[in-house]
Amino acid sequence: MESLPIDLSHPAVKEYLALTRLQVLTPLSLVINIASFFICSIVVKPSIGGVSHLRPTAISPNVPAIGIYIVVLYVMQIGYCVLLVSAKKQETKNALIKASGLFLVLSNFVMAAWAITWVMQWFFVSTILQGVLLLLLLYSNIALLVYHPPVSSRPFDTALIHAPLRFFFILPFMLLFPLNLFITLGFVHNPYIPGSDISYSGWHIWPVFGVVLGTNLVGLIVVILRRDIVWTVAATWICVSIWTLRPKPAPVYITVIVCTALHPLALFASEVYYRLYKRRPIALEDNEDHPGLYRHQTEQERRRRENERGPREVNGENIWD
Repeated sequence: MESLPIDLSHPAVKEYLALTRLQVLTPLSLVINIASFFICSIVVKPSIGGVSHLRPTAISPNVPAIGIYIVVLYVMQIGYCVLLVSAKKQETKNALIKASGLFLVLSNFVMAAWAITWVMQWFFVSTILQGVLLLLLLYSNIALLVYHPPVSSRPFDTALIHAPLRFFFILPFMLLFPLNLFITLGFVHNPYIPGSDISYSGWHIWPVFGVVLGTNLVGLIVVILRRDIVWTVAATWICVSIWTLRPKPAPVYITVIVCTALHPLALFASEVYYRLYKRRPIALEDNEDHPGLYRHQTEQERRRRENERGPREVNGENIWD
């Protein structure tokens, strides 16, 4: 078989092949993710929501609210796929190939597998999958922020690459991974069963409270430092989904309600501070002739500095001044 008439080791050819591979695998992984989610939510019994009701924890969310969150995530990923096939700028292609790329593809496959393990109630496996998903999305988001940060000159990159990846990451970070972990550890309690402990001791309130508080504090720090609208919306959404499902132990319930208000307030305060109080450095004019700079120098030092500067252009109008 004759060799191909192209050099597969050429950087441009490698980039083209990598982009083409992503243009095929990314929509495919998204379709598989959507199919798995909807089959496990509608066809299978117990469904994703049914399993959540069977295994209530202190952070179990309102299932319809999280369902809408995931649908919005799918819509954002569709926009990502559109950008993937229409990208023209080299910076955009680099971000798609080197930062998100296969990590988003793998994340969609992992999410699809998680839905199956969840309805099968294989909670140990589902916890591992959520941990893998968390690591994949964490690396992808860090790579985007460090090597391909969002800039105002490329708004579509921000809206269709950074936003979906961050929106996706916050879901396992603030909810799905802790939820699976708590169920695996046995932090499950159904207060509706007659004779159950009304103190919610089966939920192990204080470890759960620590996780909820810690993840929300991380979110608040990100919102304050980066004025991150996506994180604000996603974190507020997840907090609302948690406290709208009752009952909840008081420490967790109060924390998520307070954080529901704090995330938008932190974004607003950070934006106001940035616009009103940010100090810009003042560039001083490079003028060595300013008398205040050499106020204490001797006459000999002044002449030496003038000689070191060499000849200067003479202004004819000021010769006789």
